[in-house]
Order: sequence, then structure tokens, then C-alpha cells
Amino acid sequence: MVRAVDALLLLSFGGPERPEDVMPFLENVTRGRGVPRERLEEVAEHYRHFGGVSPINALNRDIIAAVETELTTAGIDLPVYFGNRNWDPMVEDTVARMAADGVGSALVFSTSAWGGYSGCLQYHEDIARARTAFGSGAPELVKLRHYFDHPLLIDAFADAIRAARERLPADRRAGARLVFTAHSIPVSADAAAGPPADGGRLYSRQVAEAARLCAAATGFTGYDLVWQSRSGPPQVPWLEPDIVDHLDDLAAKEVEAVVVCPVGFVSDHLEVIWDLDNEAAQKAAELGMAFARAATPGTDPRFAKLVVELISEQLDENEPRRLGEVPGYGCTPNGTPCAGGCCAAPRRPTVGK
Repeated sequence: MVRAVDALLLLSFGGPERPEDVMPFLENVTRGRGVPRERLEEVAEHYRHFGGVSPINALNRDIIAAVETELTTAGIDLPVYFGNRNWDPMVEDTVARMAADGVGSALVFSTSAWGGYSGCLQYHEDIARARTAFGSGAPELVKLRHYFDHPLLIDAFADAIRAARERLPADRRAGARLVFTAHSIPVSADAAAGPPADGGRLYSRQVAEAARLCAAATGFTGYDLVWQSRSGPPQVPWLEPDIVDHLDDLAAKEVEAVVVCPVGFVSDHLEVIWDLDNEAAQKAAELGMAFARAATPGTDPRFAKLVVELISEQLDENEPRRLGEVPGYGCTPNGTPCAGGCCAAPRRPTVGK
């Protein structure tokens, strides 16, 4: 465990901030995966719909500002740095700047609450790649734990669900169906996530647990967990059902209103505003279904408090606060890292096979 901490690194996915950045960004995201050019062009149109700018970097800067304020309030003197996997500021450049500033050790908060390859292990790979790129003298970097069932996260989502329900027409609120969404991943990748002795499927089980906790906190007795934002060749199975298909199923059951909660996302980045606020909302309108989407927690003051609480677990060796029963991994006060195969790297299918 890092005993003396000099800084915090907020590590995220990244996104384009100019139209000319869109295709290079998507090429970074899909490097080594054999994704056809036509698929990249299709996704690029989603970004161009919003002027070629993803909101994710701006949202992360807002989170950093809130965390800096919360750190000051808590009396914790830590500078906060910002790095990304796929676009500026790239984590390699950020780690080099940290070293130049004299940072010897830092904690890393990722904007993914989950286990699994893309939600956890790939962030460890980002850290290792950045340290290797710098070479000898790179800061020691320790990624903080999964936080999918942290009380502050669940409380923020629960309030967002309540607020969304209030935006529905008054005569449809009582019968509204609560639908949770998270980013789909290949079924094989989900099966590989988690120690084999624990049964794998760490990602989908953590998402389901967060959904259960949020539903219980808001008094919904019935709810659904569905998926969104799948990509890749259609012959490769991904977690299903998709949110848009599920709305058709709900309409067939005469459901007249839905509250959609993107429980798998920290912020309203492009996949949330395109897949939910555009595609899903449009489908609901076509079906005559009232639709309200709950806000993500990144802008909620409790989210910055959550980040600082995770930091305090390390500095003060506090016991982690968790509401759920599904395993979570990461650096804990006793120094336990992601171990035991909690986040195995999946075998990537070859496109066309």
C-alpha cells in the first residue's frame, strides 16, 4: 500500500473536443481490434451530431474541481491530476508531468466503478503503460477500489431516480417501470471477469447488485436491468437485451411509462446522451410511452465526497463502506490489490469469424 501519498490521478476514458479529433480518437479506442472503417464512420456521426465534441472531458474537469474543493474541506493537501486512456490529456503525458512536479506516489481514481477487463484491468494496464513510458523514477501509482455499491453512489442514483419519476406525467407515475442500463460487453468477456472460484461474471453481477440497491432505496418493487452501446460483429454474443429492444417488449406488455437509470455510467457522456436521450427516448415516443432519464451522479456533490472517502480509506486506514454482497476489489486499507484473477483480459474475437 502507498503510505505516503503526494497526489491523486483521475484516470478516465477520454473523448474528442474538436471535430477533427473524432476519427483519430476512435482509432485509438479500437486499435488492435480490427473494427471496420465503416463502423468507425457510423460511430463518428454520433459525435458529429454534437459538434464533434464529447462532453466527457469537461465533465471530468468539473469532477476534479469538486474533488479539489472537497479535499480542502477535509483538510487533505493533495494536488489532482487528470489523464486519459484514449485522448488528451493522455495518461502517459500526465504521469510525466507528475514526475516533473516531484510526485513520488499517487492514488488513482478511475471513472469506472466496476470490475472486469474494460472497467478495471484495462485501467491497471494504462497505469503500467504510462509508468513504463516514463521509465525509471516514474511515480508509484495505486488504483483505488471498485465503488459500485458505495452508499454515496447509491444515494445519488436513488435521488436521481426519484427526480426522474417526478418528471413523468402525474397520471403515469404510479405505473412507471424502472429500467437500469449499463454498457454491454461480450458475453465471453463477462464470463472471464472475476476469480474462477467465485463464478466469474464480476461485471454483470456488480451492475445487477447496484441496480438492486438503487431499486430498494427508491421503493420500486419491479425493475429491469438491460444493456446499451454494444459494438463489434453481430455474430459475437453480447450482454442483452438492448434498451431499445426492451422498450418494445415493455410496450407489448402495455407499460405506459419508464424511468431509465444509467446505473453503469458516472457521467452524462456521449453514450448516455446518444443511446438514451436520443435513440431510446425516440423509441419511447414512437411507442406512446412516457420516458424520463435519471441523471448520472458525477455532478452530484456526493460524488466528490465519495472520491475523498476512498482516499481517506488509504490515508487513515478506514474500513471501506459498502452496501452490497457482491465482491469488489482494488486497493483497500490493508493494501489488497486487484488479485486472484478478478479482472481477466478477454480473448478478442476476430472480425468476420
